[in-house]
Amino acid sequence: MATESKVYIWKGKDPKKNNKTFKGEMEVTDVRMVEGYVKKRGLLDYTIKEKPKDMFEGIALFQPKITPKDVIVFCRQFSTMIDAGLPIIQCLDILSTQAENPTFRKVLKDIKITVESGNTLAEAMKKYPDLFDDLFANMIAAGEAGGILDTILRRLSEHLEKAAKLKAKVKSAMMYPMITIFVAVIVVMVIMVFVIPVFQDMFAGLGGQLPALTQMVVNMSNFVKSNVIFIVGGMVGGIFAFKKFYKTEKGHILIDDFSLKLPVMGILIRKIAVAKFSRTMGTMLQSGVGILDALDIVAKTAGHKTVEMTIYEVRSEISEGRTMADPLLESGVFPSMVCSMISVGEATGALDIMLEKIADFYDDEVDEAVNGMTEMIEPMMMVFLGGIIGTLVIAMYLPIFSMAGAV
Repeated sequence: MATESKVYIWKGKDPKKNNKTFKGEMEVTDVRMVEGYVKKRGLLDYTIKEKPKDMFEGIALFQPKITPKDVIVFCRQFSTMIDAGLPIIQCLDILSTQAENPTFRKVLKDIKITVESGNTLAEAMKKYPDLFDDLFANMIAAGEAGGILDTILRRLSEHLEKAAKLKAKVKSAMMYPMITIFVAVIVVMVIMVFVIPVFQDMFAGLGGQLPALTQMVVNMSNFVKSNVIFIVGGMVGGIFAFKKFYKTEKGHILIDDFSLKLPVMGILIRKIAVAKFSRTMGTMLQSGVGILDALDIVAKTAGHKTVEMTIYEVRSEISEGRTMADPLLESGVFPSMVCSMISVGEATGALDIMLEKIADFYDDEVDEAVNGMTEMIEPMMMVFLGGIIGTLVIAMYLPIFSMAGAV
């Protein structure tokens, strides 16, 4: 019967580094293994104790989420170990022990057990599709088959790192207008429900007819105050209905197709799609994945329904003997410059290199588009918010100005 492993927390001072305190965790079957490790590092005044069990361990909601950074670090470390000549199972054993994220640690342990039972690494990773998608699993399979797993892991880490940076840029660009609109809605609701009624009571005591703009704002305030629950419920319901509709096949296609036609955002979405397609396709071709298989995986991981359908159409055309560039150009989704560069790459037999160059170029284009959009949105949001607040303030002071003029 195998001895159950336990997690131990160790801490000690390193005399070689001005008695700086170091600490860490190790999962082993015997505490003496931790003691040996600490002594080997030359630590003094060390302590070793068993880590207390987490009372929320069995509840997924309370477990830390696995981030892209966890996977990127895993790929880099795994690649280095494979390159150093360590067997896959030993690499997984070391990585699962050293992983800081306990959720990821459990995943790596399960992958190690699956590989030990005779499955390939790619098959073991396919058990976690949310973590290791089709792109990841198929590239690992290609690496195992071609004996270049270390190279594939390094390419994957680079690919994931660039994809994470691209996602972060887009997210940061979208956060500003969303926060501004949210704040604007809250401010207007507060003014309508709490501030304007105070002025309304004051105007009622003065008597006389209110200016048209003031009367309109007062009427709006009365409506909002009387129906605030329904308005908030309608907003929440509208967001829920939009998400529900977007999850349907028809809704997904309609909304994604419409997003490409938006004045400013559409250009940014198109550039993001081109960058993602080129980066993923180039990485897969460099890793030895066949063009049809690569297109199938790229389509599934496109993240945009219109782009996904376009890639599937291109795949169908290629299977009938056409080049990639022509159907991409005919789709109208990909810019002509991109299609021309792909055509040159196909003609010279360097399609993977050309796709990487396109991806690098469009990464810079996305940077510029995001910066430009942020610079343009900022004054627009200020004008929008200032216009609303300014209109409400003017409407409330118009009766006072009218009275002053009459006097």
